[in-house]
Amino acid sequence: MIPFNKPPFVGKELEYIRQAVDNRKICGDGAFTKKCHEMLEAQTKSEKVLLTTSCSHALEMSSLLADIKPGDEVIMPSYTFVSTANAFVLRGATIVFVDIRPDTNNIDEKLIEAAITPKTKAIVPVHYAGVGCEMDTICEIAGKHGLLVVEDAAQGVMAYYKGRALGSIGDLGCYSFHETKNYSMGEGGAVLVNNPAMRERSEIVREKGTNRSRFLRGQVDKYTWVDMGSSYLPSDINAAYLLAQLEKAEEINNDRLASWARYYEGFAPLAAEGLVERPVVPEECSHNAHMFYLKVRDIAQRTELISYLKEKDIMAVFHYVPLHSAEAGLRFGRFCGEDKYTTKESERLLRLPMYYGLTENETDRVVEAVKSFFGK
Repeated sequence: MIPFNKPPFVGKELEYIRQAVDNRKICGDGAFTKKCHEMLEAQTKSEKVLLTTSCSHALEMSSLLADIKPGDEVIMPSYTFVSTANAFVLRGATIVFVDIRPDTNNIDEKLIEAAITPKTKAIVPVHYAGVGCEMDTICEIAGKHGLLVVEDAAQGVMAYYKGRALGSIGDLGCYSFHETKNYSMGEGGAVLVNNPAMRERSEIVREKGTNRSRFLRGQVDKYTWVDMGSSYLPSDINAAYLLAQLEKAEEINNDRLASWARYYEGFAPLAAEGLVERPVVPEECSHNAHMFYLKVRDIAQRTELISYLKEKDIMAVFHYVPLHSAEAGLRFGRFCGEDKYTTKESERLLRLPMYYGLTENETDRVVEAVKSFFGK
């Protein structure tokens, strides 16, 4: 069986975990956590990056930092994971869903302004498959209307928009280091704090609402409860696992890009005949090969293809069910405008195996299996 995903492992993870244990400092913000912060800040050019226990918690932290309150509205695509919406629903916000672009599956920046009301507080672009949204336009709209921008860059580590790291462009950015992502700590994430006004408070919110970080730096003689917050710090053991991969970030990225390119070339004949559509990466974007997907005719053909590949011992999966059609989406949000592409595109997209260490033989086997499904 060619699995859909294999968690990345580069070789030094266990050594670093042993060092963390030997240091007798395995709670949050130990030596390995600090090294991860430094590496991520250097790579993203963000002045403050803080590891969290998940991307869900990075988004929840962002919701607190954005001061979201009951009655506020937050604009985002419906084609995303539930955590994108949950983070703001937990603060009492109403989610306003906007249709996606059919080329990148990202939020259609041309439809955002029509969704803005006096209650709108933030825009949450989701960088699907590590391909950047049209951030210049989104940030211009946000600035015009006095809104915050929170990037859901869960899939966007080591990906760029016009040379800027995804997650570093808006007021806040959120990464995922779940085992299905390009770089993993099992469960984990990070928040990129790009708005200077939020930097000091981000430490407080992450440390259960206390000023403990200032105490550890010697800036106050004792620490106490000063704001709302929660425990968003991951164990230093998790950070040790992640650091091994961050040190090999370019190697992992290049390996995945090579597999992605082999898929892309391999499916060119089917795309030329109009049997499938391949991913689209705009010229201004540098993606990270987080996933390789195909779009087929419709949901029926997709279901047949997934079953066919399973018979060939190849694991392929579909992706999100649009949030606006879910029970909770109907309760906590609304769709603005026409659902022209969100449902249609979601029903014909399937994801193929993609992971660090995927071999050329395996990618070729997947390509040949899909071609045989179409009788080619």
